Amino acid sequence: MPSKRLAGIAAAAAVVLVVAVLTVVPRLTKMATTAKDTDYLQLFQEAYTAVRTHYVEKVDDKKLMQGAISGMLSALDPHSTYLPVQDFNEMQVHIAGAFGGVGIELGMQNGKLFVNAPLEDTPAFRAGILAGDMIWKIDGHLTQGMTINDAVSRMRGTPGTPVTLGILRDGSPTPLKFHLVRATIKTRSLKGRLLEPGFAYIAIAEFQERTAEDFKAALQRLHAENGGPFRGLILDLRYNPGGLVEQAFLVADRFIGEGASENGLIVTTKGREPSSERSLSAYMGKKEPHYPMVVLVNGGSASASEIVAGALQDHKRAVIMGTQSFGKGSVQSIMQLRNGDGLKLTTARYYTPSGRSIQAKGITPDIVVEMRKQAPVKKKDEDELREKDLDGHMLELDDHPAKGTAKAVELKESEILAKDYQLSRALELLKGVDLMGASLKK
Repeated sequence: MPSKRLAGIAAAAAVVLVVAVLTVVPRLTKMATTAKDTDYLQLFQEAYTAVRTHYVEKVDDKKLMQGAISGMLSALDPHSTYLPVQDFNEMQVHIAGAFGGVGIELGMQNGKLFVNAPLEDTPAFRAGILAGDMIWKIDGHLTQGMTINDAVSRMRGTPGTPVTLGILRDGSPTPLKFHLVRATIKTRSLKGRLLEPGFAYIAIAEFQERTAEDFKAALQRLHAENGGPFRGLILDLRYNPGGLVEQAFLVADRFIGEGASENGLIVTTKGREPSSERSLSAYMGKKEPHYPMVVLVNGGSASASEIVAGALQDHKRAVIMGTQSFGKGSVQSIMQLRNGDGLKLTTARYYTPSGRSIQAKGITPDIVVEMRKQAPVKKKDEDELREKDLDGHMLELDDHPAKGTAKAVELKESEILAKDYQLSRALELLKGVDLMGASLKK
């Protein structure tokens, strides 16, 4: 289980700058100018020729070169990787947070394709497709032997185009047929609610292209439900693996403005190339009222979520609560190659407003609160895997080598607090600050 979780964090925890670099290949070949570079290129050519000539079976040139590129990038750090065209396109869709489809979360059981859940207010939801339905045909093609990626590719498409699903449902004597019209499906990267009158809660799962816009809308909705400014806000970034640096900046910007320390600086990125160096400072203008705020983090909070937590901590705008964050302080750029494949390449480190690098270190909470579990065996936080535990992780420039999905269910506020010790502690802190403030005004 830890390795799966680590792989998920390593794959998703990218502070991503999307860059269209269509001239990467010729640019890279021009760099091979020294005798040493030429020697290594000749060495690679010799190895490649030996494999093609002497390997026990005939090799596929495409597969061989893709493997070579993948191996080259994996030797750099855990976050640089080669993206075949399908993976590249899927990443673009994931970052955008919107795609043309029917709105179904898929699952696989014993080689059979099932509906985990229809997404609310989508063609599948409106048509009456239910969780647990088995999809046995897509546009007349049997799904037997089909992977989830294959099924997703067949169901996604241009909004307004048709797709027909054959469904087997428990209790139905005959197969069901659903004629659907694809629509634009928007994935939600956050959720928000009032825990108690005056005290709001927003959890951001990942920073996608629409996260800042959705965050603003959630704040407006909760202000309206509350009938006025909050007495406190809890921003939950636990298990948030990162995402787009620009969106993380815009979320932090709502709370940092005129009069902030460090001249309103939110994040700085520094790399080898001058173009990778930039400082993002808060915009002037209307900000959220200065109510008390708690940010929750844990070992699954990485990259862009650490940017937000670090900025709010440095500006003393929020109390950071929870456990040590993941410690991924690097920036990945997405570069498209000529053939449609892509590279996810580490191009910079980022720094909090005070100049801290959290690479392989993480954000240390102001108040450490462990996650209490109902299971009899409690896993210590220090056993959680983080950036510093990844093979080949980057070190900070002055560092020394380091040593040695359950589905969400809507619950009542009281049930949420009873099940989530860290959240209940955060609410207690906000209520205490509120009471203290009220008593001082008397």
